[in-house]
Amino acid sequence: MDKVFYFISRHRKGIVVLYALIAVVCVFAYLGVGINYNMADYLPEEANSTIALKVMEEEMETSIPNANVMVPDVSLTEAQECKEKLLAVENVTEVMWLDDIVDLRVPMNLQDADTVEAYYKDGAALFSVTVESGTEKDTVAAIREAIGEKIKISGTAAEQAFSQELAVTETMRAIIVLVPLIILILIISTTSWIEPFLYLLTVGVAIIINLGTNIFQGEISFVTLAVAPILQLAISIDYAIFLSHRFNSIRETTDDITTAMREAMKKSFPAITASAAATLFGFVGLLFMEFKIGPDMGISLVKGILISFICVMTLMPALTLILHKAIDKTKHKRILSSFKNIGNGAMKIRVPVFILVLAIMVPCFLAQSHNNFTYGTGSVATSENDAGQIEAVFGKTNTLVLMVPRGDTAKEVLLCDELDKQNHVKAVVSYVTAVGAEIPSAYLDTEVVSNFYSENYTRILVNTDIEYEGEVSFDVVENIRNIAQSYYGDKTLMLGYSPNLYDMKEFIETDDKVVELVSILTIFAVLLITFRSWLLPILIILAIKASIWINMSIPYFQDNSLTYIGYIVMGTVQLAATVDYAILLTDYYLANRKTLPKIPAMKKTLGEMVQAILVSGLILSISGFCLVFMSSDALISQLGMLLGRGVLISLALIIVFLPMLLIVCDGFLRRTHKKYKFHTEAEAPEVTETAETAETTETAAVIEVTAVPAAAEVTGVPVATAVSAAAEEASD
Repeated sequence: MDKVFYFISRHRKGIVVLYALIAVVCVFAYLGVGINYNMADYLPEEANSTIALKVMEEEMETSIPNANVMVPDVSLTEAQECKEKLLAVENVTEVMWLDDIVDLRVPMNLQDADTVEAYYKDGAALFSVTVESGTEKDTVAAIREAIGEKIKISGTAAEQAFSQELAVTETMRAIIVLVPLIILILIISTTSWIEPFLYLLTVGVAIIINLGTNIFQGEISFVTLAVAPILQLAISIDYAIFLSHRFNSIRETTDDITTAMREAMKKSFPAITASAAATLFGFVGLLFMEFKIGPDMGISLVKGILISFICVMTLMPALTLILHKAIDKTKHKRILSSFKNIGNGAMKIRVPVFILVLAIMVPCFLAQSHNNFTYGTGSVATSENDAGQIEAVFGKTNTLVLMVPRGDTAKEVLLCDELDKQNHVKAVVSYVTAVGAEIPSAYLDTEVVSNFYSENYTRILVNTDIEYEGEVSFDVVENIRNIAQSYYGDKTLMLGYSPNLYDMKEFIETDDKVVELVSILTIFAVLLITFRSWLLPILIILAIKASIWINMSIPYFQDNSLTYIGYIVMGTVQLAATVDYAILLTDYYLANRKTLPKIPAMKKTLGEMVQAILVSGLILSISGFCLVFMSSDALISQLGMLLGRGVLISLALIIVFLPMLLIVCDGFLRRTHKKYKFHTEAEAPEVTETAETAETTETAAVIEVTAVPAAAEVTGVPVATAVSAAAEEASD
């Protein structure tokens, strides 16, 4: 590695130019990355609704109705004209209305009232429209233009159009708000006006490269686009801070800027590598999800952390060496005061906090597994939006599609009759209900027949009044599927938004244990290698898992629903993103424990490292809250809340609960891990710093900075690179 570090320092300008070229290429590559807004596309291949969709695409010219369009204040004749206008809109493949089910030449008072009112009520016409996937944004806009702004549109196509319109702009808006906040935090916690911009430039280039390299995947989900760049920024900026602190520390002992940077790269490399590895392997659990949104986000996050690590170890040294004179000229005193006395306060409340956390761990663990889970995007119809206004007139409209083998007309009639009698079914639309079983399909126009029959399958539309998801909705989906299977067996296929969510529920719930197990095992392995102890990984993971249980239990106690995707993904993210803080605290404690009894060692540890993890944790937490306030998408907003709140809870438990775990297990650790060679003298008396002892304490702080690396080397634990922060505090 020495040769690599020498090469980087020697060819600094060339490296900066190379990264500039790569960034430009990746910007153009990103423009070619597709953004997928349809969560159903991430269902496993073996899901019933996935198979059904493939069959429909192969066999039929039409697809699933995915939009409800209401046109108020129209006559029957005007409604038919609106239907023709809708059919003329590009990428509208099908429009289903009352005239497809009943003969409009027959007076309405002689028709079935329920059937009529499902499509025409109080002078308003409701059309069931099929919009081609991937064109929702432009097509919904074209529909409004064709019919007029008075129309109301709901359904998955409308939701996806909304997401397509706002996903990129809201992500950029969140970053625009987040970056100044990060700069402010970094300015008050560092000693240079320029260094924060250097950190952001380095990580920003890494984010651009990560987004551009997504072109090899072809497309990413809108969830990944909204969350991954912000997570990458918040997590990997730590690596830049670590390297910078180490560089500034070494510069105090050498005048040669190039030598100082090479030494900083060499000494910070193991710790940054360990930190990145712990986070990266934590995200690996997402790759094992059957629901493909996990691998989609997991690949982006794993790739992003790796790219950020490479950029910090190559681009940032080059930029720092080029700009070191400007950095020196813009130095300022540290604005944020030190937290060296926080250990005293934390140790005073350690016992009640320890008891409190132990007392709530089990209830929170149980509560978080009994949340009211949702599986979609969490959109809710209100009287203020189109969906709410459509529901106010026609009630809830949710179309399910059955695909059954073609050929047995009598069986088809019996099935449609039985389905029509079920609760929550408003209408059943098929060939035998719309045309009539007595009329042979050979006598009709091919275009009419193709709406219901393919070469091998019959398509039956079941219009219901159920919500998109929920216990009642899933019961209705299961009931309809079971009825169809009683006639056609396993050859029955079902699709639609609710069947998609039903299948999603079945697969996601099996993903939970797999993702959790893989994440814990991979992080345990990293910690095992790092600390060469089987006990320390258990204590660290327990502290962070406790914070995850508390975070995920809050919706249960608030009686709010929680997206299952957020439950799985953010549980993994919280574990992977905050394990660094626990590693840092444990690393410091082991080093200090060499020369101090356990209580003084923990006080000293907290005083040394709390500022480092608070700065990092606040950046990560604020990143989550930016998603909450900047995103209009319910799923993205909830992911942000889980992240922002979860990081704060993790910080609290790492500062007050993990220290108590280490103290309680200190004796066992000392007896079972002889290589640590802990200090064994009686506990030192409490020392309260006064004005007379301040100078002595300051001198001791300088000594401790040089003592920690040596002590850590003996224990075999990688030295926490934030030791340089202690050096800066001592110099202050």
